[in-house]
Amino acid sequence: MADQFAASMASVEPGSVPALRWEEPPEGPVLVVLDQRRLPAEEVGLVCTDVPALVDAVRTLAVRGAPLLGMAGAYGVALAAVRGFDVVEAAELLAHARPTAVNLAYGVRRALGAYEKALQGGGGPQQAAAATLAEARALHREDAEASARMAAHGLALLEELVPGGGFRVLTHCNTGALVSGGEGTALAVAGAAHRAGQLRRLWVDETRPLLQGARLTAYEAARAGMAYTLLADNAAGSLFAAGEVDAVLIGADRIAADGSVANKVGSYPLAVLARYHHVPFLVVAPVTTVDFDTSAGSEIEVEQRSGHEITEFTLVPPGAGAEPGTGVPVAPLGTQAYNPAFDVTPPELVTAIVTENGVVSPVTRAGLAELCGRSQRGSGSEPV
Repeated sequence: MADQFAASMASVEPGSVPALRWEEPPEGPVLVVLDQRRLPAEEVGLVCTDVPALVDAVRTLAVRGAPLLGMAGAYGVALAAVRGFDVVEAAELLAHARPTAVNLAYGVRRALGAYEKALQGGGGPQQAAAATLAEARALHREDAEASARMAAHGLALLEELVPGGGFRVLTHCNTGALVSGGEGTALAVAGAAHRAGQLRRLWVDETRPLLQGARLTAYEAARAGMAYTLLADNAAGSLFAAGEVDAVLIGADRIAADGSVANKVGSYPLAVLARYHHVPFLVVAPVTTVDFDTSAGSEIEVEQRSGHEITEFTLVPPGAGAEPGTGVPVAPLGTQAYNPAFDVTPPELVTAIVTENGVVSPVTRAGLAELCGRSQRGSGSEPV
């Protein structure tokens, strides 16, 4: 199955990467995810036949990115329902696979809600399973549509903030088709600028320690034909000082009710640099990433990852062939490491939050609530 998926990747259009898909082979339904740990060297599909396999894929970053995690959570519940596993237990396992990304729990809740509603309405297990899969597919479609709207809103905002076009945009981590049912979040905005002939340069942070920028964003930018340049994370300051950055575009794994943004570690320093150098700092994320149950940034649980990702150099994280102690040591044996997966940027450092329903600027609690409220009424989706 993995080889078959790898071969199929050669036929997709440049910039179009099927990061996740539902398949129904004779042996039974499966969820196939593009194993992002192996990029850019290999395009290999990871076939998940049950929820524990999908949970492992999420925890080891084979599948990652806030919107895609929401879709994976919903499809995972559907997989349990269709295959006759314990759906409630599966939902619980999936919802807690990664604590910071709010979209994962959101997707699980939506699919589980569809399953329980079908049962309460008198449907049997097969009808409930079908309803759950339909809900996962609906979320998939909604994410693709949201991606397109975010790209349009983001491009319009860039044109307003940086008159004259020729944008030089700095991004961090990976926010493209690999994290979405569509073209992504922040990288979708860069893609829209590229197609409009207005992207002069995409600056790509390597994103230590797992190199999502180098391995994934550069991979997507190359496929799309963007003019891009990779840099070490700690070289960003020199770019700002040289006046080479017109805007910063990042995604988000969770946005608190006050507008605080949790994103891949290294985002907060970029916000500080951007403020000092008077450069717009833009966060692009769907409204499902906004968590009104989290009042402020200080309440966001930040995932702490294994220290060996810092003390050893490996090209892939654990679960893809590299276990602790198998990498090249870059620190003395026994060195303690601080390795948060995310950091939190306060709202006063965020120029604007771009969602599929519009833009919040300045970023305030009231403005964010009003925008997300409009989105929920307009789309008919449940509250975040």
